[in-house]
Amino acid sequence: MTGLLVRWSAGDGEALEKLTPLVYDELHRLAAAYLRGQRADHTLQATALVHEAYLRLLTIEAIGWQSRAHFICLMAQLMRHVLVDHARKRGAQKRGGEVLKMSLSRAEPAGADSTVDLIELNEVLERFATRFPRQAKAIELHFFGGLLVDEIPAVLSAEGEEVSTRTVERDLKFARAWLRKELDGQQS
Repeated sequence: MTGLLVRWSAGDGEALEKLTPLVYDELHRLAAAYLRGQRADHTLQATALVHEAYLRLLTIEAIGWQSRAHFICLMAQLMRHVLVDHARKRGAQKRGGEVLKMSLSRAEPAGADSTVDLIELNEVLERFATRFPRQAKAIELHFFGGLLVDEIPAVLSAEGEEVSTRTVERDLKFARAWLRKELDGQQS
């Protein structure tokens, strides 16, 4: 897969055609997980979310692909941006517009007391990333990228951050606590 990514970034359109079926099911599952627990009449479906993220991916130039995990992480980020833009647009269309809620833990069910507004979460994540870039990357890889804790050190290492699985566990615990505190403070 990494070879296909490298060929695609070098301009080989055929590589993208071969890559798409290899990752589509995984991306669709990730998109469905983002949308799980939403209103039944939510206007954005998992397939549309994957397609919108792909369209955004096609506009990015010169990506130095490192691995399958790097690709999935970037697609997860793009899906997050699509969802945030969608929520902002819906909110602007009608007063008190549709609010997309997400769980702060992939393991939590998306119940009313365990979810946060996606737009608020995005803003808090951006602030967090300016102060704690490694921890923000870890939470993004795990929460939005769907990577397992033991997969994250390899991705961070490819980006120049040598960390252990235990460090990633601590980073995720810290990030969840920091984000929860910030989000709870915004709701007060």
